Amino acid sequence: MSIKHISLIADRGEITNNKVCSYFCVMKILSAAQIREWDQYTIHHEPVSSIELMERAAGHCVDWLEENNFLQYPFAVFCGKGNNGGDGLAIARMLLQKQCVVSVHILEFGHLGTDDFQINLKRLHQFKSASIQFIQSEENFHELNKNEIVIDALFGSGLNRPLDGITAKIVEHLNNSGCEIVAIDVPSGLPVDHSLKGDAIIKADHTLTFQISRLSFLLQENASFVGEVHILDIGLHPDFYETVETNFELIDEDIVSAIYKPRNRFAHKGKFGHALLVSGSYGKMGAAILCGKACLRTGAGLTSCHIPGCGYEMMQTVVPEAMVMTDFNSSIITKIEEDVSKFSCIGIGPGIGTASETKKLLYEIFDAYRQPVVLDADALNIISIDNKLLNKIPSHSILTPHPKEFERIFGKSSNDFERLQLAQQKAKELEVIIVLKGHHTLIATPGGKTYFNNTGNAGMAKGGSGDVLTGIITALVCQHYDPIQAAILGVYLHGLAGDLAAEKVSLEAMIASDVIDNLGEAFLFMSNLASEKINR
Repeated sequence: MSIKHISLIADRGEITNNKVCSYFCVMKILSAAQIREWDQYTIHHEPVSSIELMERAAGHCVDWLEENNFLQYPFAVFCGKGNNGGDGLAIARMLLQKQCVVSVHILEFGHLGTDDFQINLKRLHQFKSASIQFIQSEENFHELNKNEIVIDALFGSGLNRPLDGITAKIVEHLNNSGCEIVAIDVPSGLPVDHSLKGDAIIKADHTLTFQISRLSFLLQENASFVGEVHILDIGLHPDFYETVETNFELIDEDIVSAIYKPRNRFAHKGKFGHALLVSGSYGKMGAAILCGKACLRTGAGLTSCHIPGCGYEMMQTVVPEAMVMTDFNSSIITKIEEDVSKFSCIGIGPGIGTASETKKLLYEIFDAYRQPVVLDADALNIISIDNKLLNKIPSHSILTPHPKEFERIFGKSSNDFERLQLAQQKAKELEVIIVLKGHHTLIATPGGKTYFNNTGNAGMAKGGSGDVLTGIITALVCQHYDPIQAAILGVYLHGLAGDLAAEKVSLEAMIASDVIDNLGEAFLFMSNLASEKINR
């Protein structure tokens, strides 16, 4: 699932105090109620009538269909009697005007539709070529040919209950048709703000939504329903967007360019911090190497790696730019003799194992080091074994669990919305930043803001990718990025480098080392963004 942005507005939220920059990138993620309010605000302040706004939205959908070469196929448009159905009727009329073959199928429950639906139904009746059928029972289901394009305009983002009866059956019928499905606004049956996991939901190949992304599009459990998401700019009034408050934002180019700090040409290594990476154990030195390389590639001024004795020659040979501190134990990490307070940031966890001696070391670090740390992999597994460590983690530390690690620490969730809420709750309670890794990695912050990433790909779902992210984020904290900024920029760079790697070697063939190898190109991209921003 990917999200393609066609409308462009930006907000920097808690990242910077800069003014809102209109028409750059969609950032805020609004609730269904806020989206309806935005529609009404536009109607009253543009001003524009609701039927004209519907016409505008339908026109953009038809433009998208034409631009993507769909007009050569016959269309089957399925409509409810709400405003989403009104969108569908307007789309059907515009397709007929372009000489397309169109059949329209309306769910009939014996009552009139919304005013805008009724207006569009009347307009559609003016076309003699319009084929309109009403669905009252399964007997009225139309047998679809596999070359037909199904337009799903049954139910929009206003739906707040599970589909049942004939509505659930028509969804099942469409999902089993073998046709390509294009959903308007949201796939029917998919709520915007909560989970209906296991209920009847349209499985769209493409979702054409309006102005901004929806929260449900960013959660893994909905990937099979939304397909590829395309955000169409229908010209909703920007003043509403600039003033509305939300706890959810989507990370994109404008937000990271506001965070990124270009280097001063007179800078020296002392300006960019000294990272300590506590990583590795016998058989898992690869994790330590990946983490160390990523930290160096992300710009830490100095990088020291505390590793077990067994990894000394390997680390000195493969990562010669790093300084190496070896543990007295040859196989695991047990004790750091150095004064840890001298380090700008400590990254802990890749490949360290969960031995009791290593757990004791975590207690010692948390007692001696009160600046933010970055915790990943086995550091998180140790915390899941001994939950007393949770309350000892330094304030504004960054935890980077994948879903199973998150579950082991904080408990099970029945769906992705519950997991999201739990991440928000624990980030606030513990005063930490939680980076919950996934296709749209989410970053929950102590202040309540939650950010979703929009870079990265399935090729990164391999061992070592998390070790690379730990090195990246640790290096950014070292360089005096605020921990929230470091998490946002780190996740974005990690995903961007992964996207660059996938273009060169494919999703299947890429490995974690390829992500590191493409960090330089990712930083060049960031540098170009910064230059463009200065020249605007």
